[in-house]
Amino acid sequence: MTMRPGLCSVTFRQLAPEEIVALAAEAQLEVIEWGGDVHVPPGDVERAAQVARATTDGGLAVCSYGSYFRAGADEALTPILDSAEALGADRVRIWAGHVDSADASPAQYAQIVARLRDAAAEASERRVGLALEYHRGTIADNPDAVLRLLADVPALSTYWQPSVDAPDATALAEFDAIAAHTSAVHVFSWWPFNERLRLHERQGMWQSLCAAASALPVPPRDALLEFVPGDDPALLAPEAETLRGWLARA
Repeated sequence: MTMRPGLCSVTFRQLAPEEIVALAAEAQLEVIEWGGDVHVPPGDVERAAQVARATTDGGLAVCSYGSYFRAGADEALTPILDSAEALGADRVRIWAGHVDSADASPAQYAQIVARLRDAAAEASERRVGLALEYHRGTIADNPDAVLRLLADVPALSTYWQPSVDAPDATALAEFDAIAAHTSAVHVFSWWPFNERLRLHERQGMWQSLCAAASALPVPPRDALLEFVPGDDPALLAPEAETLRGWLARA
């Protein structure tokens, strides 16, 4: 079993959903994660339904809804779930707070966990899974922190992406630590720090990642392209070809 090649719509915030669908279809991708900041605003179920139709009419599937829910004590999840349901998405990507795990006080950690437990219960009632963004500035910023959080909120899964400026071996070790809990992978090549490269410029890491993921008893469901140099739509097709080749050989 291999991961489905797909696209995060936030890669092209400057484009309309219909343009993104056309690009993704031309690039022979299979799925799209629609972002909640521009393309599918939370609670706008009419817009979500329109985007869902455009996606399926283009021969693709909606794999998830990329939300910006941060597990604030009074932060509502319901509008996000409304949009996910209208999209036909059974997974919502969420963020675990606003602070690095090393800097979170016990009280902050407890508040985020409590809100995530309630959010996971609400999502489960609507048959939607919640998946953590693996990212600095949250309490899901390294493998140990993710595993601790997943132990406290078992209903969650997680995404994975290479940590900023992590060497290949470090990035792969981080994936290995949380691979069993990973439902999707964000695929991009930044090196060093935030310099955007073409995918093939970190070929060794990504080929190894695809092989490791495909060998799991339950691989992550999706490999989602996120970020291209210069936000250039013309780069999507060749980047997708690279990704599809790695997945096919995994």
